[in-house]
Amino acid sequence: MTAAVATGERARLWSHPELGLHAFVDASGSVGLGTSDQDWAALVPLVEVTATGHGRLWSGERFIETAIGDRLAYRGHETAKDAHRERTTIRLADPVTELAADVVLETVAGAAFLRARVRLVNEGGAPLRLESVTTLTLGGITDADGGPEGLTLHWADNDWLAECRWRKAAFREQVVPLSRSAHGHEGRGCFERSSQGSWSTGRHLPVGALTDRDGGAWLWQIESSAGWRFETGEREGAAYVALFGPDDAHHQWHHTLAPGEEFHTVSAALVRVEEGGLDAAFGRLTDHRRALRRDHPDHRALPVIYNDYMNTLMGDPTTEKLMPLIEAAGAAGAEVFVIDAGWYDDDAQGWWDAVGAWEPARGRFPGGIKEVLDAVRAHGMTPGLWLEPEVVGVRSPLARALPPEAFFRRGGIRVTEHGRHHLDLRHPAARAHLDAVVDRLAGAWGVGYLKLDYNINIGPGTENGAESPGAGLLGHHRAHLDWMAAVLDRHPGLVLENCGSGGLRMDYAQLAVAQLQSTSDQQDLLRYPPIAAAAATAVTPEQAAVWAYPQPHHTLDEIAFTLAGALLGRIHLSGFLDRMNPDQFALVRSALDVYKDIRPEIAEAHPFWPLGLPGWDDAWIAQGLRGRESTFVTVWRRGPADGASRELTIAHLRGAQLQPSVLHPAAFDGTARWNAAEGKLTVSLPRPDTAVVLRLR
Repeated sequence: MTAAVATGERARLWSHPELGLHAFVDASGSVGLGTSDQDWAALVPLVEVTATGHGRLWSGERFIETAIGDRLAYRGHETAKDAHRERTTIRLADPVTELAADVVLETVAGAAFLRARVRLVNEGGAPLRLESVTTLTLGGITDADGGPEGLTLHWADNDWLAECRWRKAAFREQVVPLSRSAHGHEGRGCFERSSQGSWSTGRHLPVGALTDRDGGAWLWQIESSAGWRFETGEREGAAYVALFGPDDAHHQWHHTLAPGEEFHTVSAALVRVEEGGLDAAFGRLTDHRRALRRDHPDHRALPVIYNDYMNTLMGDPTTEKLMPLIEAAGAAGAEVFVIDAGWYDDDAQGWWDAVGAWEPARGRFPGGIKEVLDAVRAHGMTPGLWLEPEVVGVRSPLARALPPEAFFRRGGIRVTEHGRHHLDLRHPAARAHLDAVVDRLAGAWGVGYLKLDYNINIGPGTENGAESPGAGLLGHHRAHLDWMAAVLDRHPGLVLENCGSGGLRMDYAQLAVAQLQSTSDQQDLLRYPPIAAAAATAVTPEQAAVWAYPQPHHTLDEIAFTLAGALLGRIHLSGFLDRMNPDQFALVRSALDVYKDIRPEIAEAHPFWPLGLPGWDDAWIAQGLRGRESTFVTVWRRGPADGASRELTIAHLRGAQLQPSVLHPAAFDGTARWNAAEGKLTVSLPRPDTAVVLRLR
């Protein structure tokens, strides 16, 4: 037990110097999280809970100011340290319901990020039906003038083919002043974003930020595949943020805690920087993401991946079609070759609603699929396969062979969505089925890469007995993550790619286990740049799989353009490379050679955006990576508008004497000029729909 430090009428329980953040307890036992110079009234109770029969003290759209949160009182705290982390647990209890809350705040020495989660225990004698629980609350966020007027709110919309679309608005445009002094209350509303159903990022990223005019930023991330929500609003003249997993109002989640039972919330992370704005904050969040995820050699090796799907075979692989692609991909320098959807399809009615057994299609591979996998290895590449493990097609024999309890059900009826049923991986038969599939593919077949896709939104979840759908979804996803981890325990060299129709399940519950994330299914090479450039806001660069699909009918400019977008992330190469002329093929190979040269730095670099986060229709887009030895910048020019040159600010290199070098394309006919005194890089791209990748060191 560590002692509290008294500060007037408050006692300081815990501090994070890099964040400038403190947990305080007042004379009544209420605990709040905030900065040292903030009024106590602006803080939010450290844990906010709604339960049936115990709602909010001020009714509205906000899920703070709850009756239980107001009553939760301090009863102790403790800190444990190891060589890498410090973990503080603050213990609270509600005297009415006898609900105990243990708030775990985890930090890394010298790092400006915090990870939080909450454990609830029913210590009373009666069941308690939970309806919402915060993972983390923070109050007292202000600008330099001590109010919220100078704050800017940032969030990201997400959709199929249109991922990572960042937007911003003045805080006061979303949370207007309401003359609290005239009414005696705050407003009933807030700014909120949330998920819907089983695509965790089908609507928005679980990431948001508040920035001030002086370069300060608060940035947060919720780590949940099964429902999340954040809200921000005004409390006592300052902004607050509350981070949630699933709740009843938005996700049909409620959870009954019987006496003695416990519930663990999803985790969330918080970053604060005092200067550097979003670029600096996303750099710190990148550090957290790297510290959070399961260690795997893929994060350091970053092999080049060829996948036969996008704009190429599109789910129609055969031995005849694959063999020339395998030879060409190996000659170009690919190191993994993935056979995507369709390899199991021997059904005249189509494979979409018949999947589930994951056996190779004899009609597609007359000599057996092993012949193709052996050819991949013979050309120096690791073979990979596409899999959609959580679904079973309605026409699949598995839909009848597995017990009803192995599938998602609501109201006692098996859920069907887009011709598929959904497995509940808490059921031993569902898990045994998938274990047998993966052990066959990764074991007997020697497959070293699995692309795990997820192409349906199954809705709020499944009802297993008396549980709510949202609780069923959370239970399934926790079992799914446990299954993935167990697969990697049995096959430690196997690489798992996380895909959800592109980037529709792009969260760090998944990405703490999976090695890569598909960023999009976008097939238009001119629409991909804003997704590729902003992908590092959602995922570390070395996990961000970006499609590059050069084609023999493309011009050299188009080939260079599509390749450029993947060079600062993970290359997902596709296209009919076997049909290219020598100049086209040489351009592809040269891009892969560049990537192999710079990839050791990508694995440790921090992202930044010299032109700011991209807009969907921006003519000029720029993405940078700041490494230990080099700074890399990709610049795209789309369309004829806005002239042939653009000035980029690269503040961290101001004063450095350097000469920009062109990495890609080799036949670059534009210019890149550096102004050391101002930290300005001026790039000219004389033709529209072209791109360049530069190194500055």
